[in-house]
Amino acid sequence: MALLVVGFMLSLGVGARNIPLNEVWHYLISIADLRKDMDTISQDELTVAALRFPRTLLAVLVGTALGVAGALIQGHTRNPLADPGILGVSAGAALAVVVSFSFLGVTSVTGSAIAAFLGAGAATVLVFALAAVNNGHMNPLNVVLGGAALSAVMSALTSAFVLTDTQSLDQMRFWNAGSVAGRDLDVFWGVLPFIGIGLVAAYATAPKLNLLTMGEDVAESLGVNVKRSRVIGMGLIAVLAGTATAAAGPIGFLALLVPHIARAISGPDYRWILPLSGLLGANLLVYADIVGRVIARPAEVQVGIVLAFVGAPFFIWMIYRNRVISL
Repeated sequence: MALLVVGFMLSLGVGARNIPLNEVWHYLISIADLRKDMDTISQDELTVAALRFPRTLLAVLVGTALGVAGALIQGHTRNPLADPGILGVSAGAALAVVVSFSFLGVTSVTGSAIAAFLGAGAATVLVFALAAVNNGHMNPLNVVLGGAALSAVMSALTSAFVLTDTQSLDQMRFWNAGSVAGRDLDVFWGVLPFIGIGLVAAYATAPKLNLLTMGEDVAESLGVNVKRSRVIGMGLIAVLAGTATAAAGPIGFLALLVPHIARAISGPDYRWILPLSGLLGANLLVYADIVGRVIARPAEVQVGIVLAFVGAPFFIWMIYRNRVISL
């Protein structure tokens, strides 16, 4: 939490135009007044109030949602390689958003979030159905294989829609890279109800998720309704991953990496893993966004690209050091 507070302040002050942290603090405590009258404020005040404050809030929210979604997916599938990108959840959300752009004329944040949720939900149901197609029980290997195949199909369909429609191509070009830049505060308020409800519900399922990770037979013997718990888990994964994807585009690697770090800190108890994954996800996305502003000044590198460069070597190091916790 301390790292997140520091990262929040740095995110407001660091960029193509650096602003001293003492001034950032002064602007932050009067942010409401600054946003009411942005026509008469200084350039530094405008940079903080109109540009960096909304993107930082969105980075915290999206990072939290993806971190918790990754922990939920790995817990429900008992597969340490599962994440929204690998399982096709992000691809399903992206396809639904493109379809809403191209055929339904949806441009609002709320409309995009609903479309992304429906796409992510459909992809999640398909993946879990494929994984349990033989005997009704979850097969971790089938989850990864089915998710990879489904992701490839939906990514191909998304590319087909984008490449054949100029308007969709323009709307998707920046969104598809994964970024929190250029988003107004309306985007944050648009996705906050979806993610807020999803986070509260996810934390409430932690005790049952602890039992599910022991195996479906053990969980059933201890009184858990496995099918109902799986359905609830699928819905929560769709809400969190789909809404985060609608707000910031498909951001890879965060949901895969963060739960492993959380388990290395807290152990196997999901009552700790879920909140820790949320905090770690928010930290990782905020600091990756800061790095993206610094390494290519005065231009910026999208946060999704930064996470790929930073997350992959770190995950390889974790594997080398035997820090990947098996489920």
